[in-house]
Amino acid sequence: MEGENEVKLHGMWASTYSKRVELALKVKGIPYEYIEEDLRNKSPLLLQYNPVYKKVPVLVHNGKPIAESYIILEYIDETWQNGPRLLPQDPYQRAQIRFWASFIQQQLFGSFYKLISSNGEEQEKAVEEVFEKMNVLEKGMKELLPEGVPEVDGNNSGVLDILVTATFGPYKAHEEVFGLKVLDPEKYPLLFSWVQKLNEIPLVKGVLPPHDKLVALLQFMKQNGLKPSS
Repeated sequence: MEGENEVKLHGMWASTYSKRVELALKVKGIPYEYIEEDLRNKSPLLLQYNPVYKKVPVLVHNGKPIAESYIILEYIDETWQNGPRLLPQDPYQRAQIRFWASFIQQQLFGSFYKLISSNGEEQEKAVEEVFEKMNVLEKGMKELLPEGVPEVDGNNSGVLDILVTATFGPYKAHEEVFGLKVLDPEKYPLLFSWVQKLNEIPLVKGVLPPHDKLVALLQFMKQNGLKPSS
């Protein structure tokens, strides 16, 4: 892939953040070279490209690195404008999408992190926090999508589709390991329906981590008190 559009992605197979970028590249139809990182022994290139956070993902476009998954998503959308747009053109609609994207990243995903990495009373509080945030997201999505979740495929997926897929796509593995049904179809019918539709897209199936492999990793982390990292 040498040339004026050389794209490389430093990621990790189980990283939700990496999966966001992989999905965006696939939706846009952008050829790229994937470089798997060992987060316990990070490569010199990763440390060079992201010296501040030293985390994945890092997108390298023509030798220039871009870090932080959501920043990468916007960069991809602004740079490759000939493919499907990840964010709407209308400024108000784009602002709404950005608001909920921020909520998923900062609020909801932060609560998931606490849930996975805590025990005892702290974990009980994290469970309450997760359900509280899930209620907010379900209500917000019903207002944003009053006619329900539109039909989506690999050609019209947007930023929220990507974030919802990366966050909830492997929900069965998390339920199996942690014994908590976060994506309850009765409590969160819109979110549940959305994830089911997304998980049936061939492009998504090809990006999400293998169920058994992810379960094994999550069980190992749980048994050894390890926290998620990126």
